[in-house]
Amino acid sequence: MKDTRAIPSRVNLSALLFAVLAAIVLVFLAAAQEKSINVKTVPITYTNPGSGSEMYTVYCAVCHGATGIGNGPAATVFTKSPTNLTMLARNNNGKYPTEHVYAVLKFGTPVPAHGNIQMPVWNTLFRSLNSSAEPDDHATKLRMNNLVDYIQSIQAK
Repeated sequence: MKDTRAIPSRVNLSALLFAVLAAIVLVFLAAAQEKSINVKTVPITYTNPGSGSEMYTVYCAVCHGATGIGNGPAATVFTKSPTNLTMLARNNNGKYPTEHVYAVLKFGTPVPAHGNIQMPVWNTLFRSLNSSAEPDDHATKLRMNNLVDYIQSIQAK
């Protein structure tokens, strides 16, 4: 006859192990949630659509840093540093990825560095700055093009 007394202890051990792992995950998630609370969100402010530099300073530097290396004041809440924007061309075989940068601004991106905070979709935010007299999104496209051009101008040589 087979001894079945060992089975409950294995089941109990498995249940205990599962409970411990679940607790660790919950603590990690709670810490991530707590960390994300430290990011203050504010309404978008108007900037000159013709100034990529001004837009970068107001909209991007808080995460990517004043020089674009990923060390802005909000960077500390991320699980991984924000992208070093000065290395985009170098990391793309010396060619600045204009279309990719534009697409990130237009559609956003799920970036692992952001944890549960996603990078804002600037296309939508820039559109919110348009007056009703600008239904063709000319100002939105101008903003995004000028911001893409500014980020190109800060590429490492």
